[in-house]
Amino acid sequence: MAKEHINIILADDDEDDRLFFTDAFEEIKINTKVATYNDGVELMDYLNNDNCILPDVLFLDLNMPRKSGKECLEEIRNNDKFQNVAIAIYSTSSSEEDIENTFVQGANIYIKKPNDFNLLKKILSDVVTINWQYHTSGLNKDNFLLRM
Repeated sequence: MAKEHINIILADDDEDDRLFFTDAFEEIKINTKVATYNDGVELMDYLNNDNCILPDVLFLDLNMPRKSGKECLEEIRNNDKFQNVAIAIYSTSSSEEDIENTFVQGANIYIKKPNDFNLLKKILSDVVTINWQYHTSGLNKDNFLLRM
């Protein structure tokens, strides 16, 4: 049975980035349910709740107060409950060190936040329609960093 919608979660401390993100999904013609969290503590509180609906794709900002995206990534990848969650790093950083570290820690894709709304819509559309099973089976650094 096909799913009714794709569950998306974004954890990002920047209110403007969260708004930009949710607005983009409202304009994309893909049936999604988007939830946002202000930081890694809020995100992990939700994910560790027994009643949480696991996201199909989790977008993680790296630099958040209280608990960073890197800390969330490590916690998520060390818990079997989340083994089928695709994790997209969604950051302003284009540092090779950040890209390398998140790749090694088990993120599925790395996205540098675009400044252009139409580009954001294209990126988000591409990311949520990836065949994750296929994408992650051949994951290497060349297809880890999403280049637009």
